[in-house]
Amino acid sequence: MDVHGRDLRYFVTAAEELHFTRAAERLYVSQPALSKQIRMLERQLGAPLFDRDRREVRLTPVGEALLPHARRVLAEWDAAHDAVTQAKAEQRGTLVVGMSTSPGRGGMLPAIRSRFTDEHPNARLTLRQVGWHDSTAGLADGSTDVAFVWLPVPGAERYSWVVVAEEPRLVAMSAAHPLAGQSTVDFTDLLDEPFLALPADAGPLRDYWLAPEARGGHAPVIGAEISSADETYEALVDGRGVCLIAAGNAPLLTRGDVVALPVRGVSPSRLALAWRKDDTRPLVHGYARAARLATQRDPER
Repeated sequence: MDVHGRDLRYFVTAAEELHFTRAAERLYVSQPALSKQIRMLERQLGAPLFDRDRREVRLTPVGEALLPHARRVLAEWDAAHDAVTQAKAEQRGTLVVGMSTSPGRGGMLPAIRSRFTDEHPNARLTLRQVGWHDSTAGLADGSTDVAFVWLPVPGAERYSWVVVAEEPRLVAMSAAHPLAGQSTVDFTDLLDEPFLALPADAGPLRDYWLAPEARGGHAPVIGAEISSADETYEALVDGRGVCLIAAGNAPLLTRGDVVALPVRGVSPSRLALAWRKDDTRPLVHGYARAARLATQRDPER
C-alpha cells in the first residue's frame, strides 16, 4: 500500500471539518475531487473512513483510528520540508570565518576551503580578521560563524572545536638580546625577563602565553601589552620584552632584528577551529568537518 501525503492531508482536513464542501474550500480543490480522493484512500485501506448521510458526516471507527497517525505523519513531513528549505537556503549562504592571526600553516586554509566547497558549492566564505583583544575571534559576539582560535578559549563551555595544529612554543626576542645567540633557551632563564602580554580582556589566553604553569609561582613581569603582530614586532625590536609564540607564527615576527628560539619547559600550543555549541547550521558543521578531514585530526570536542 502506497498512500500519498496528499491523500492524508485531504483525509485530515475532511475529518476536522466533517463537511466535505468546507474541507474542499480549505484545500482549494473541488468537492467532487476531494470525495474522489477520499474514496480512493478508503479502497486502499479496505474500509470506509466516513459515515455520510444527508444531515451529517461522521468518522467511522477506522477513521478515528487513522486520524492521530495521519496528523503525526503530516507534521513530520512539514518539519522535514522546513528543514530541507532551511538547508538549501544555508547552502547558498555566507559563512564568516574569524581569525586573529593567519592560520596558513602549510596550505591549511586552501585545503579546508577545497573540501568545504566540494560539499557546499554554492556557499560563500568570508574571512574576518579580529584583534587580539577578542580571544574567540568573533564567536562571542556573533560576528563570526566559525573561528580559528588558540586554546584555551574563554567561555570554553559555550563552544565546540577541533584542533587543527599543534606546534611548539618558541620565545621571540630582539636579535640584540643576550640570549639571542643560543640554539635553545630554558624557560627558567626567562623568569626575570619582561614579557609582552595580550590585553587583559583576552582572558585565559593572556595567561597561557605567559606560561604560569612553568613559573613555579614566579609572577611574570609585563614589559608591554600587544594587540597585533605589528605591535609585537615593534615592541620586540625596541627591547621592551620577550614573548612566547607558536612556531607557525614565527614568520610574522622574524622579519629582521627579531629571532625566535626553541624553549624548553613549556607545553606545545594548540590552534583550533571553533564554533558555538548551539549553532546547528549545516554550513558551520560542514566547515568543521572539512577542517577535521583536511588536518586529519581527532574528533571534535
